[in-house]
Amino acid sequence: MIKQIIAIILFSVLITIGMPYAQQGLQYIISAHDWISDLLTQVFSGGQAGNIIRNTITLLAIPVLIALVPALIYWIVKRSWFPYFAEIIWVILLIESSALAILYKASTT
Repeated sequence: MIKQIIAIILFSVLITIGMPYAQQGLQYIISAHDWISDLLTQVFSGGQAGNIIRNTITLLAIPVLIALVPALIYWIVKRSWFPYFAEIIWVILLIESSALAILYKASTT
C-alpha cells in the first residue's frame, strides 16, 4: 500500500514537472485520432451509422497501434506474447477518451 502511495506521488510530481511534454503527447494523440478519422471518412458513409462505426474504429485504432510497439519489441527479444498488452490498451484508451471528452466539452461551450 505504501509503495502505491509513493508511486502515485512520484507520478504526480513527474506529470507536474513534465506538463508541457504531457500536453504535447496528448496533442499528438488527438492529431492522430483526427487523421485516422479523416482517412476513414472516405470509407464510411456520412450517415449516423457510418459516423458511429468510423468514430468507434478511430477510437480503438490509436491504443492498439501504440500498444503494438512495445509488444513487437518484446516479441522480437523474448519470442513470447507481451504480458501487459491489454493493460496498455486500456490506459491509452482512457487517456485518449479523456482528452477527446475535454476537447468536446471545450468546443461546445
